Amino acid sequence: METPLIEFRDVRRSFGDRTVLNGANLTIYKGQITTLIGKSGTGKSVLLKHIIGLLSPDAGSILFEGRPIEAMNKKELADYKSRISYMFQHNALFDSMTVFENIALPLQQTTKMRKKEISAQVMNRIEQMELLDVVHSFPAELSGGMQKRVALARALVTDPEIVLFDEPTTGQDPIRRNSILTMIAQYRKKFGFTALLISHDIPDIFFISDRILLLWEGKIAFQGSYEESIALEHPMIDEFLHSLEGFHDELTGLLSKQAFRMRYDSILRRRHKKKTFTAILFRLELELLCQILGSELAYQSLRTLGEYINTHMDGQGGFSARQSRDQILTILPYTEMEEAQKMLDDFALGLKKVLVCSGQGRTDEEKSGEKSEVCSFGINVHAGVTESRSDEEIDKIIIRAKAVENVIAQYRCETRRELHSEKV
Repeated sequence: METPLIEFRDVRRSFGDRTVLNGANLTIYKGQITTLIGKSGTGKSVLLKHIIGLLSPDAGSILFEGRPIEAMNKKELADYKSRISYMFQHNALFDSMTVFENIALPLQQTTKMRKKEISAQVMNRIEQMELLDVVHSFPAELSGGMQKRVALARALVTDPEIVLFDEPTTGQDPIRRNSILTMIAQYRKKFGFTALLISHDIPDIFFISDRILLLWEGKIAFQGSYEESIALEHPMIDEFLHSLEGFHDELTGLLSKQAFRMRYDSILRRRHKKKTFTAILFRLELELLCQILGSELAYQSLRTLGEYINTHMDGQGGFSARQSRDQILTILPYTEMEEAQKMLDDFALGLKKVLVCSGQGRTDEEKSGEKSEVCSFGINVHAGVTESRSDEEIDKIIIRAKAVENVIAQYRCETRRELHSEKV
């Protein structure tokens, strides 16, 4: 059995007469994104501060790679802490320092890098976080959302092994929120760090999380995948998840994943057992779009697709939700296959007229002063139509629809490629 990277065993912590952690047990595994959810004021930030060593438990034990932290000597403890980066909920930026200086501070304090190397690494993070316009600004001159991005860039600048994110997307609009979560997921995939996030941004956070931890009344009421949490029959889980029924996916305007599943169960699995219906799976090549245009513009494109699906499919009695970062599933309970295919054909004709992204983003010429040329790209929108039964699980419907998908439209995108002169 895999040894957890971090483990809590019966951890307890009180502040005066108030007990915040009351026998918390949890496991966090290497290389995964784990998200801690729960009601406000339940102690999520307190739990994170125990991991980084800002707080110590009154009782219980915290283990790192199977070794109790309290048993470590000073050198071992310093090594453990050096492998962790923390993004504070309220940013903790220094008002007397510029954006560049705030982001550079961890490298200056914890490494022996040269000034030139620090500058290059800091500017790389600043560019990735789209902070070039404010590089010489002070925190007080920035909006709350911009300050959050500076804090995130500072947390990632040291390429840490473990990153703790305390509400990393608070105060962001849906597009920027998804952009930040995508960046966290991409960095985790590229550099292999382990991430633990606190977040209230449902359903966005579920699309990047490997595991969910639910903190409830000082204990971890559940730990596992999002799909497992829905299937679990537990009064605390039910209360929390049913509170999400009214949530919509703010990015696309569609139903939240949880509300979608509830409607699917209510309309089809309970009222019409063994009824046949039609489902359409839409898929955007989001990863490629992010690489070409950047995350923000890519998610604007996904929002356009979601709004278009909402407008056209809801009127036919359908309901839709984003099932993963780049997939949207539409259920048409009262539509036959032939009619659904015709609806999709009409839908595709209209979609082609709105999917245009040209001349967007910063060009290489603007960044480097070098000559550049315009390059055109076609980013495909796929769709697959399948007949389904009401006793089927949603995951099986998605797999079958994806197997028969075709390209129905393209985003025509333009960007610029730098022209390098050859040395003779």
